[in-house]
Amino acid sequence: MTQLHFWYPLIGVLLLFVVLSSATVRRAPISIAVIYLAIGWGFGWMGWIALDPMQHGRALETLAEIAVIVSLFSAGLKLRKPLRSHLWRLPIVLASASMMITIGLVALYGVAVLTLPIGLAILMGAILAPTDPVLASDVQVSTPGDTDRLRFALTGEAGLNDGTAFPFVLLGLGLLGMQEVSVRTWHWWTLDVLWAIGAGLAAGALIGKAVGRLVVYLRQRHLEAVGYDDFLALGLIATSYGVALALHAYGFLAVFAAGLALRTVERELTGKEAPPDMSRLQGTDEEIASDREHAPAYLAAAVLSFNEQLERLGQLTLVLITGALLSRIQLTWSAVIFALLLFFVIRPLAVGPFALVTGMTLRQGTMVSWFGIRGIGSLYYLFYVLNRGLPEANAAWMLQMVLCVIATSVILHGISVTPLMRRYAKVGEGRQKAERDLEIHRDSGGYDR
Repeated sequence: MTQLHFWYPLIGVLLLFVVLSSATVRRAPISIAVIYLAIGWGFGWMGWIALDPMQHGRALETLAEIAVIVSLFSAGLKLRKPLRSHLWRLPIVLASASMMITIGLVALYGVAVLTLPIGLAILMGAILAPTDPVLASDVQVSTPGDTDRLRFALTGEAGLNDGTAFPFVLLGLGLLGMQEVSVRTWHWWTLDVLWAIGAGLAAGALIGKAVGRLVVYLRQRHLEAVGYDDFLALGLIATSYGVALALHAYGFLAVFAAGLALRTVERELTGKEAPPDMSRLQGTDEEIASDREHAPAYLAAAVLSFNEQLERLGQLTLVLITGALLSRIQLTWSAVIFALLLFFVIRPLAVGPFALVTGMTLRQGTMVSWFGIRGIGSLYYLFYVLNRGLPEANAAWMLQMVLCVIATSVILHGISVTPLMRRYAKVGEGRQKAERDLEIHRDSGGYDR
């Protein structure tokens, strides 16, 4: 049996396991990512997945990049509220002020306790500051009509901060002499911060809105561009990402903005009320897709459904790889202590006060502080940095620290997400109804105007 023949049944059994165990995992107090991590570690330990972070760094960076942009597009599609809504205040603050505070506190710990040079300390903070859009699906918005503050905040934060962390990655590389950037010039502020963030968001929003309106128009008026929603999703992701990179802007933000713009088209054409479940409508897919009333909602639902399938594949692949990489490194107590400090001290300090100030309850503020899940976004930045020539000694240390934080996050958040979210949903049923009533009042001419 050749090595290729060995992998066919192994991958097949793994995929079948995911399908057959999905209902059991949903009921169990553990996330599927914990199981993937354990399987990946076992595969690495047995030598079935033998990856060298340096030799295979480019391929691993590309895999993580694809997984992140697919998930960011999905995150944008899930958020249906207009930007003027009060629900957007906390995600924007979390992706800007809270993220910068996190980077600052991590860098301070790196310099004061770990005796790192300032550039390496900032680089570590920038790699580990973004929350993850791939592994956080259990705490994200679940339906277009979901306006729960906790889930909306975590979804919006994960969608935005993978892009807003990029300037600080470049800053850390610059301070290490690996990138042409200096905080004493206007280059970093104007190009890497203002231009790259603004142009990325604008490019994605314009492309997403233009494509969304064009496809809906063609379907409603001419019965054209029907079907191939998978091609539409991939085309929109690739176009917005590629255009942003061509403009020297952040493609992560462009992809998120494209998904958000496509959902905005649906909301503008359908109305404020969340659309019904498309699977419950009578008629063929082609009839619903071209229906004047339901075409926009069908488009958004079909694209999101396809993207979520890609997300699952990306999560499986990258968490397995993370587990395999963990089996090849030596974890230290300093890495474990830092991971616990990040989740139990730094994240609450950077997030908690903003959550309470923006109107969250103490319970919501505590949970948004806890669910700062780290994962594939940090893995992408790790390999991005390693592939830009980080010295070998620093690279080995950074690999150890980042993988330890990701593994700790997968385990701690994976075993706590189901019981905490179930209790949150049970306690919050009455509160959510009151918040929905308040949201209707605000959007009908209340506080946001």
